[in-house]
Amino acid sequence: MAGPAGALPAPMSDSELLSESDLVALIRVLSVTCTSVAKDERTGEELPSYSARAELMEVIKGDEVKGDDVTISFHAIPTGMLGPWTVFYYPGEMVWTHLTGKDGAYTTTWWNGKSRIVSNAVITELPTTQGETVEVPRRSGQSRD
Repeated sequence: MAGPAGALPAPMSDSELLSESDLVALIRVLSVTCTSVAKDERTGEELPSYSARAELMEVIKGDEVKGDDVTISFHAIPTGMLGPWTVFYYPGEMVWTHLTGKDGAYTTTWWNGKSRIVSNAVITELPTTQGETVEVPRRSGQSRD
């Protein structure tokens, strides 16, 4: 028996994602910080919000340039919600993504805006305490300003 139709919006096509995005780039996620934790009004669940710091490895569209760092904001959704309403970023992953925003501060354009993973994350557990950060371990001799 079919249930009610879900409210999941259709994915954007590649051309729509390109058109609607301010930045289209291959990124390497360097760190993710839990910026806040708020109680969901409907479920009472404690939901963290995040800020990922990412290095631009290649840029297809946008004012930012290869080598720049950008910040990508995202947040958790209540457990059991229908649809991939948020896009998560994890330290160490290298992935193509479509972003909206400016001046180095972005969010993902649409729920299917994060696409081809070039390399997998080295950390898949995100912090749940405000102010806590997880970051890619530095290789010996590696420095970054």
